[in-house]
Amino acid sequence: MKRFLTALLIAGASTLSIQAHTAGKAQRVVREASLSEPFKSSVLGVLAVNIAGDTLVSLGSGTRMNPASTLKLVTTGLALCSLGPDYRFETSLAYDGEICDSTLTGNLYIVGGGDPTLASGDSISLPAPRLFAKWKKLLDEAGIYKIEGKVVGDGRYFDGEFEHPNWQYQDLGTYYGTGCNGLCFYRNKQDIEVAAGDTEGAPVLVGDIYPNTPWIHYSGTWKTGPAGSGDKLYLYNSTLSTQARMRGTFAIDRQTKTEECSNKFPALTCAWYFSEYLKSEGVPVSGDAADLGPDGRIRPMTLIPEASCLMSGPEFIKIGSTFSPTLKDIAKITLWRSDNLYSEAMFRAGGKIIAGSAAYAECSKVAIEQLKALEVDTEGIRIDDGSGLSRENFVTPSFMCSFLRAMWMSPVKEAFISCIGRPGEGHYKARLKKENNNLKSRILYKSGSMGGVQCFSGYVLPSDGNPEKTITFAVMLGNCTARHKDYMAAIDRIVAAIAAEN
Repeated sequence: MKRFLTALLIAGASTLSIQAHTAGKAQRVVREASLSEPFKSSVLGVLAVNIAGDTLVSLGSGTRMNPASTLKLVTTGLALCSLGPDYRFETSLAYDGEICDSTLTGNLYIVGGGDPTLASGDSISLPAPRLFAKWKKLLDEAGIYKIEGKVVGDGRYFDGEFEHPNWQYQDLGTYYGTGCNGLCFYRNKQDIEVAAGDTEGAPVLVGDIYPNTPWIHYSGTWKTGPAGSGDKLYLYNSTLSTQARMRGTFAIDRQTKTEECSNKFPALTCAWYFSEYLKSEGVPVSGDAADLGPDGRIRPMTLIPEASCLMSGPEFIKIGSTFSPTLKDIAKITLWRSDNLYSEAMFRAGGKIIAGSAAYAECSKVAIEQLKALEVDTEGIRIDDGSGLSRENFVTPSFMCSFLRAMWMSPVKEAFISCIGRPGEGHYKARLKKENNNLKSRILYKSGSMGGVQCFSGYVLPSDGNPEKTITFAVMLGNCTARHKDYMAAIDRIVAAIAAEN
């Protein structure tokens, strides 16, 4: 005999109550999983609730856990709500000094506005040569054909730290742990080609590096490791120094590959490449490329600030601007690729535009206030960053389902759900292989993983078209030391069982 639990569902409420909780197949699948390894010795939280408020599955739904990259659902959703799907980041050219006889006597500034897609290599963004051609056209229209000064990158639009202080040290040198400032370039990463040496213990061979950063000095103890030891290379670098060090081993049986590392000086890199482009197009530039430090002083490629101090304000004379792809397009790539840089840019843009500061502490406050405005319960929730890379993010399955319900009811619903991936496609090609295409096509979700953590959150669209039967769900696994393959099949079964409830 089925037992029914009933509760009052308040429209728009942040806590989703049980209306008709039945011990269906999905609940049994979750319970069986929780009683076996690796779930038994880990922390498992699962919740599935339809839009009408009926709870279909519940286990540990109020347990606070790290969401990893499923936090990007929250970041992109809040950005779409506050900035709008059609929002575009602005990048401007400006100068100081004066223009006389086609010569700028002064410095040219590339003033970033937080666009993470500049020369990113994505299909939605312009390649560097085409972007630079647009910027040169702005100079042509301003009558500038010679620069007696420097090209300076200004990334100060995002104040505060370049990286979040809670990110793990070994992540900071990776492409996914690169920081975010107001002027990005090539996703703030650096591609370094590496190959194993001829013998174990021999130095790793280093090939092409892009972008070129002539101000960085590389050193390291990167050695060829034994067969089967894999890729254990890590780059250690900092915004405070021109020194970068690679440590670790690269197995002798590994093929040549490209290590995607972080670039801590994207504003300087952008300025250097644009300066070189101008010279190649017959526009002389007398000074070296430079960037602006947080204090407003020019830092040439030695990164030793010059004595002169520049203030952001009337000293800059704006020439013109270019704009990023729409926020909706950026959000789609963010979720499908799980791009940390893009999500951090959206997170920090929200803080900058709403509260006037892109410092992480301020951005976190803004995110909580936005969630409250959507009537999502934030009690005990911690939003530390935008990407989910911080180990100090904490949410519950109940929170995730409440947020997803709020987004389903929001004016940006269509834009939001169009950004979310499906099992069997792209990033999720290996997921739910045994399930039929009809079921997989109705699942929209985002994954999140880091050491000991694996999460999935999203929607199951109704099989009969009734929007109230749309399911929001969250599956969160934490404190797990098992191998990926030992728990992913079980998580796939849980998600498939939840989808089958609809």
